[in-house]
Amino acid sequence: MARKFTPTPLKLRMPVPSDIDIAQEATLKQIVQVAEEVGLLPDELEFYGPYKAKVKLEVLERLKDVPNGKYIDVTAITPTPLGEGKSTTMVGLSQALGAHLGKRVFTCIRQPSQGPTFGIKGGAAGGGYSQVVPMEDFNLHLTGDIHAITAANNLLAAAIDARMFHEAKQDDVKLFNALCPPDKQGKRSFSPSMLRRLKKMGISKTDPEALTAEERSRFSRLDIDPASITWRRVEDTNDRFIREIEIGLGPEENMPRHTGYDITVASEIMAILALTTDLADMRERMGRIVIGTNKKGEAVTAEDLGVAGAMTVLMKDAIKPNLMQTLEGTPVFVHAGPFANIAHGNSSIIADKIALKLADYVVTESGFGADCGMEKFFDIKCRYSGLIPQVVVIVATVRALKMHGGGPKVVAGKPLVAEYTDENLDLLRKGLGNMEVHIKNALKFGVNVVVAINSFATDTPAEVELIRKAAVEVGAEDAIVCRHWMEGGKGAVALAEAVVKAAEKPTNFKFLYPLELSIKEKIELICKEIYGADGVDYLPDAEAKIALYTKLGFDKLPMNMAKTHLSLSHDPALKGVPKGFRVPIRDIRASVGAGFLYPLLGEMRTMPGLPTRPVFYDVDLDLKTGRVLGLF
Repeated sequence: MARKFTPTPLKLRMPVPSDIDIAQEATLKQIVQVAEEVGLLPDELEFYGPYKAKVKLEVLERLKDVPNGKYIDVTAITPTPLGEGKSTTMVGLSQALGAHLGKRVFTCIRQPSQGPTFGIKGGAAGGGYSQVVPMEDFNLHLTGDIHAITAANNLLAAAIDARMFHEAKQDDVKLFNALCPPDKQGKRSFSPSMLRRLKKMGISKTDPEALTAEERSRFSRLDIDPASITWRRVEDTNDRFIREIEIGLGPEENMPRHTGYDITVASEIMAILALTTDLADMRERMGRIVIGTNKKGEAVTAEDLGVAGAMTVLMKDAIKPNLMQTLEGTPVFVHAGPFANIAHGNSSIIADKIALKLADYVVTESGFGADCGMEKFFDIKCRYSGLIPQVVVIVATVRALKMHGGGPKVVAGKPLVAEYTDENLDLLRKGLGNMEVHIKNALKFGVNVVVAINSFATDTPAEVELIRKAAVEVGAEDAIVCRHWMEGGKGAVALAEAVVKAAEKPTNFKFLYPLELSIKEKIELICKEIYGADGVDYLPDAEAKIALYTKLGFDKLPMNMAKTHLSLSHDPALKGVPKGFRVPIRDIRASVGAGFLYPLLGEMRTMPGLPTRPVFYDVDLDLKTGRVLGLF
């Protein structure tokens, strides 16, 4: 029996203080109380201090017969430097549902990467009086999941190069003897991962001594083609200088190879964490990771390298969702953090599944604009989870829509120009098309849409009414002004009521494309239907990968488009609703363990760089109190 939910009162102040000041002034419940209020049992928790805990996956078995709650995705118009407040709106909506409307609610949010936290974006806990707390823990190491992903990813990278090194130095007999050394009694045996590889090869023998010389050679020598390797090392810091590197330059190795680093949240391991359903599924997905091909053109996997089991061991705790809370004491799962412009941009299926058993309403977010995270939420995450969403909330602001209408460039450190602070209906009207496209795209998936107009003090009634009317005319259920940043859940009550109403209406959820289509057909459907492109152009590397992946049987996977988040197109300079453009596909990578292919659109990079003035300049420690300073 769940303990009765008790909202945490907010200490509202005007003007609104900084995010970190609000978070550090907040009164927090002990995490054991948060757990009791949602119906979690003591033995289903692993505590990480007084305010966060991991939740064991066994809870899904206990609650398997409990009906799911309503499933709500929060997304946004195309982002601008002015900010839309998507995470803040998601938290404010959850606080309104739980602390003000008395609904059982759960928030499911991604864990932030150190890249944007210390780079240009800052933290991702929400803002103002709608935040996840403790904010410092949320934005920094939390419980170490991202570190585990980095370790697992780089273990595989090391295994690839080590295997090529040893195969080059040893003949078949020495190689087999090294892989299957005799024990103290002189008996050889296969490890569990080796037995998996043998099964994949169609060899049923379990005694190493029973293998023929030909079978031993096939087992021991992967014969990886160095030019085919797509697996890269990762680091959770924006570091442009390791995007492209050369390795193997030591005098002992003398095996130079060109490779590079991606940011950890773009790793396939991160995508696997977000898309897996249990530990056994994660183990299978780790084994299916394709790192490249052998010299015959056959796929080489982490299972072939014998490292998938060890990678799963590194991830065995990371698979458990992290329980936290909002400023008003509503429960939050923080789990997985794939970027939405590079990876698929959604928190974990596991967290959503547990939350849907514990709550009447589960509010999650998909990263960046609806063309990025929302499309991937539907076509990738929902496809693998089997979960059906009822409502999409699209966040918009007056000032961001004015920028899409052709408003002046925003310069960091300078006051906003009058176009953004004074009523300008003509400029706003020109930018409404961006919001309208995102609403229409959401409706293509058969879900109900509510627009959240994230309020600023300079918005006028006429501007807000113009947005509301435009949203409803293209099919949104409603468009609601929200003031959660300055008021917490109280400022999002009207939005929560609109979402509850929309969630009761029928839906006809459907995917944008069937998996049976070819790689090119799926890419072109997304580019034309979601981005509004005239067509698609494939560069030679992309054409080669399409041929290879079709030959290897990967063509029936969904597409995870790696594209800029700053435009509906592939070009970040094209604002509003771009027309007359074609999308260049530079390359395609295979994330077979995660279960998708990801085409690289235009100049999209998988390792961001630091700006001239990174936000880490502001982050420090108060040595007298131990308080973190400068996070936002």
